[in-house]
Amino acid sequence: MGEFFTMHSSEIRSQFFKFFENKGHKIVPTAPLVIKNDPTLMFTNAGMNQFKDIFLGNNKPENTRVADTQKCLRVSGKHNDLEEVGFDTYHHTFFEMLGNWSFGDYFKKEAIEYSWELLTQYYHLPAERLYATVFRGDKTQGLQFDDESFQYWKNFLPVNQIIEGSLKDNFWEMGETGPCGPCSEIHIDLRSESERKKIPGEKLVNTGNPLVVELWNLVFIEYNRQVNGTLLKLPEKHVDTGMGFERLAMAIQSKNSNYETDIFQTLIAEIVKLCGTNYGVDEKKDVAYRVIADHIRAVAFAIADGQIPSNIKAGYVIRRILRRAVRFGYTFLNFKEPFLYKLLPVLAEQFNLVFPEVSNQLSFIEKVIREEEKTFLNTLESGLKKLDELLLSSSWKKIIEGEPAFELYDTYGFPLDLTQLIARENGYSVDEKGFNSEMEKQKERSKQKGKINAGDWFSVNKMDTFSFTGYDQIENTAHILQYRKVNIKGKDFYQFVLDKTPFFAESGGQVGDTGEFIFENQTVKVVDTKKENNLWVHYSEELPVDPSTEFIARVNKNKRRDTENNHSATHVLHAVLRNVLGNHVVQRGSLVCADYLRFDFSHFSKIEQSELEVIEKLINEKIRENILLTEDRNVPIKDAVARGAMALFGEKYGEMVRVITFDSKFSVELCGGTHVKQLGNIGLLKIISESSISAGVRRIEAVTADGAENYILQRMHLLQKVNDLMKHPNDTVSVLEHILNDYQSLKNAFARQKEKELSELAKRIYVQKKIKGGVSFITEIISEVNDFSVKDLVFKIMELQKEEIFIAIGSCENQKANLFISVSDDLIKEKGIDASKLIMEFAKDIEGGGGGKPHFASAGGKNPEGLKVVMGKVERLVGGINS
Repeated sequence: MGEFFTMHSSEIRSQFFKFFENKGHKIVPTAPLVIKNDPTLMFTNAGMNQFKDIFLGNNKPENTRVADTQKCLRVSGKHNDLEEVGFDTYHHTFFEMLGNWSFGDYFKKEAIEYSWELLTQYYHLPAERLYATVFRGDKTQGLQFDDESFQYWKNFLPVNQIIEGSLKDNFWEMGETGPCGPCSEIHIDLRSESERKKIPGEKLVNTGNPLVVELWNLVFIEYNRQVNGTLLKLPEKHVDTGMGFERLAMAIQSKNSNYETDIFQTLIAEIVKLCGTNYGVDEKKDVAYRVIADHIRAVAFAIADGQIPSNIKAGYVIRRILRRAVRFGYTFLNFKEPFLYKLLPVLAEQFNLVFPEVSNQLSFIEKVIREEEKTFLNTLESGLKKLDELLLSSSWKKIIEGEPAFELYDTYGFPLDLTQLIARENGYSVDEKGFNSEMEKQKERSKQKGKINAGDWFSVNKMDTFSFTGYDQIENTAHILQYRKVNIKGKDFYQFVLDKTPFFAESGGQVGDTGEFIFENQTVKVVDTKKENNLWVHYSEELPVDPSTEFIARVNKNKRRDTENNHSATHVLHAVLRNVLGNHVVQRGSLVCADYLRFDFSHFSKIEQSELEVIEKLINEKIRENILLTEDRNVPIKDAVARGAMALFGEKYGEMVRVITFDSKFSVELCGGTHVKQLGNIGLLKIISESSISAGVRRIEAVTADGAENYILQRMHLLQKVNDLMKHPNDTVSVLEHILNDYQSLKNAFARQKEKELSELAKRIYVQKKIKGGVSFITEIISEVNDFSVKDLVFKIMELQKEEIFIAIGSCENQKANLFISVSDDLIKEKGIDASKLIMEFAKDIEGGGGGKPHFASAGGKNPEGLKVVMGKVERLVGGINS
């Protein structure tokens, strides 16, 4: 394939941009890889994702001609390339999609002309190796052959290089409904001349041949698919194109694999350097190289765009990819320690000019990946051993059952697809249905742990409506609609559902309200409020005398006030953390109660005290600004997100949401909780702890208002006590340091004295040694040192004589016997004396047990008198050593 023109990947990309700039296109930045505002997608999987609203008619384009390179990730759902990655030459999880768009501007003629000009005149790809597909039409859809595209292609290609394609291959649709239209794909034949002569390229288009591949897809959006399946002509026609950057580089650089291009060879060279084996020698190792080179890109860019690996949703997708790479490195390239994170500097440098986000967050991404690697490597070896056992035990049927496959997931952290991959490598399959069944059982077990033994509901009043008034008031008149008796952990409660309530039901991290139901002649205390099947359920330990009468439902206003202080404070804390630490900070959980707040968030390093002080200072500055609450109810979620509202990780939102804003430039969040009317109500926030709770998740606990004042007062009282004890020195810290230094000096002096005393005792005992048959032995029962020091005493005696010595020392304290035995190495090797075996026998005499090693062992027991028996046995034992 010598007729190809070689070009570096960075130049290929820049030429694409220059070409379309010259054609009047605005070069726009890539959309984030992680999708935040589209519930139908976790990740951007095509170049058109960021333009969906334009195609749908929801937005007007700022520019009618644009071009870009888009970061894409395909790993699950309709576009699932994970299983092929590494095993073939052209599938990837992460890839770049070069694209150009026309929004109601040019159409088929210009799109085809531009593509041909770029490929043949700028990239110098040989025309005889290029093929175009056009839509053949579909009678069932009432769609005609795309003769317009066919005629345009005839200007550049002979008819045999223009191939008709089916509805599946050549008609693009966004979904079951919406914009759609015919498409024209451009393929290239990269086979050798001899292979091309055997079979013409047109016979291999869209057949899966790894060297006859699609480069570019030109989509002509001219219809709108209705709910009933009919197609209507759009008022404006659009062009949407996508060209795989990695495949394009393979073609231009005259390679047989995407992985042979400089895009991947830079990374593969670094892997070679780390593991010390060459690429291109062993196919199993080569697969591992390709998997790692691909997967590190996907993981790094996902983390850079805000998706931390986790066990749910998009986070689990990234964790799966990462663990797949770790396993390939472990099994085939002998990486037993974290290694993926070491590839990041090379990756960051490679993409710095086009995607600088990895370079900008390099340190953070390294920490995330390294921690994930360490966690998985801790269980990988034992998990692989377990899997080997399963393969052996299942060899007769070649299937790994669902239950053990689930154990690999639950105990060893093996994603199902990793177990399936290893199984396939060994000619096995996995009972996926059984695995899913075990997963459901676990979910059910989790539900059962919190199960309540409950009686039947009793209806009291029949009313069809329910309202929560707690955002605006803390009491209202109410009626009980139904109640029942429940038993929770052995204690009886009553649950009540009201027609109208000011009580906030536990949700979103905020605890439920407490308070009281005030009847005419009775007050019933409410101890908690929770949600159950979308009902507000109030808990009490007593039943009203007459549940049918009207009463006043009143919230504990002090607890509600303190809880609101802490809840609003979490919003302020969240905003300040993102400002100080970076936008990677995302809430992972929270607890908001009256006494304190707890806030969990994504961040991988310990927050230093100096940083905490800055964070606390900024929070209290915001509190003193007394920013007013702006509360918007029943806002369409799309509108809320467009306003910048932060949708918290793991939360489920309906179509209409509530938006809590404390300064639209500072804190805007979707939230269903209760809040202060102005931040000044919080008074003061004091951080009391910062810690790690799991890989990549930190926790801050804090107190506010009265809680913060009380916390500070306690610390002040403690400091006052210290000052009083020290007679109010001018410099408390320096005096304390002096005292501590004196204490350490005295402690060291005392230790030296004890060491001296122990050495002297060792010498006194040693000189009383006995000798039988050339073997020295010591049998001593002492009470001069504590139990811990007896061990040190034995070692000190051994230092005085290294050969042919047997030491048995017992001590008695508080009616407890302790025994220590030490044997010199020559007696172990030449005479077979083993202290660990002897101690087990001698321990019987002191009615206890023990253990140790051949040269030293110890035992404890409850019969001090038995020590004398042991010493006699030792003397007889030594006497028989050389007899």
